[in-house]
Amino acid sequence: MTVERLRTRALLSAALAVCALVLSPTSRLLAAGKETLLHSFNGGDGIYPEAADLVADGAGNLYGTTYYGGANGDGVVFELESSGNGKWVQKVLYSFNRGGQGGYAPKSGLIFDTVGNLYGTTTYGGPPGFGTVFELTPNGDGTWSEKVVHGFTFKDGSAPYGVLVFDAAGNLYGTTYYGGSGKCQAFETTVGCGVVFELTPGGNGKWTEKVLHNFSPGSGDGHYPQAGLVRDAAGNLYGTTFEGGAYNTGCGGGGCGTAFRLTPGAKGRWSETIVHNFDNDGTDGYLPITRLIVDKAGNLYGTTPYGGCSGGYCGVAFKLTPGGAGKWTESVLHTFLGVGNDGRLPVADLVSDKAGNLYGTTYYGGASSSGTAFELKRNSKGKWVIELLYTFDYSNGGGDGPSAGLVFGKAGNLYGTTYYGGTYGDGIIFEVSP
Repeated sequence: MTVERLRTRALLSAALAVCALVLSPTSRLLAAGKETLLHSFNGGDGIYPEAADLVADGAGNLYGTTYYGGANGDGVVFELESSGNGKWVQKVLYSFNRGGQGGYAPKSGLIFDTVGNLYGTTTYGGPPGFGTVFELTPNGDGTWSEKVVHGFTFKDGSAPYGVLVFDAAGNLYGTTYYGGSGKCQAFETTVGCGVVFELTPGGNGKWTEKVLHNFSPGSGDGHYPQAGLVRDAAGNLYGTTFEGGAYNTGCGGGGCGTAFRLTPGAKGRWSETIVHNFDNDGTDGYLPITRLIVDKAGNLYGTTPYGGCSGGYCGVAFKLTPGGAGKWTESVLHTFLGVGNDGRLPVADLVSDKAGNLYGTTYYGGASSSGTAFELKRNSKGKWVIELLYTFDYSNGGGDGPSAGLVFGKAGNLYGTTYYGGTYGDGIIFEVSP
């Protein structure tokens, strides 16, 4: 599912009339933050930072990707460097080129290794043409060099959308939206259901890929994992699938999506457990596309862009709590309704602070329907309440449609991107401060 699909305003208008009938009782939606526009993308330096959470280095500089734009129009990796006096300078570190072998159209954000190299994925390209995992290495003169770590062949995955994650040994884990051996529908013969993969570094800069799980919804499994993975302290991997699972009602016949766990076992084998089957029942969310986060107690948190109201186009923030006998319990922390300053359609990953408060964005909603930045935290009675940090406004060059999550800076401010808006309409990088 693309951001363009989510941005069909005419399609959503009827559903919003239903959502607007009720406002969540746990909402406190008074704007509390100040937003600063740090950079407007102009095409040559990138267009549409689609779903790429920013990542910060030790100096507070920010790094990310755009799906389009750059020298070849095929997306870029960029750095936003702080000058220390409130000014920020954007620099393109690498422009992708579909005419080469380096991949193009990155949807995911980036991660650092321990020595300062950046890793990410491209949706397309690479030697076989089904997407890549790439590494960017600083050269010491301000330039960066790109190397394809792995080119997907379709049999081992296709179209990686989500951000990667490292383990302590330096192995990389991720998902692909398509590919693998799973068959998603009876009539499909070539489109795989997606995979979870591992990349292991070896000598001479070579990496070895291994498919840990092929999604196959014929057995009640999910399919189409759009988000990246998260690891817990025991080394288990958790993720979500956009479709599949036990419930099909109202989800287009492909299932409402799942949250899953992969557990490492003997001889390098991994076993999958469905943690939660999402359901379009008017209370639960469905069709999840964002990465989960895990707290110290092993609870999982995430969002869905749909569900939570009878109209469907609202979205929820949820918590999954582990219990006895491998059972998990889901709690809906907030239903986004798009009423007043409330947002709707959260399509970005959540982030947590040290106190366990959750922060995120919604693609629509707010006073100008351009999206919001929000905080979810517990009140004195232990109930989760939402506070509006900022409501975006595309007029006068403001941001529009934040589709990526937030990241904390050194001073505690939050940074992110919007898909549209800014001086040229190609998206912005912003800062939200208390």
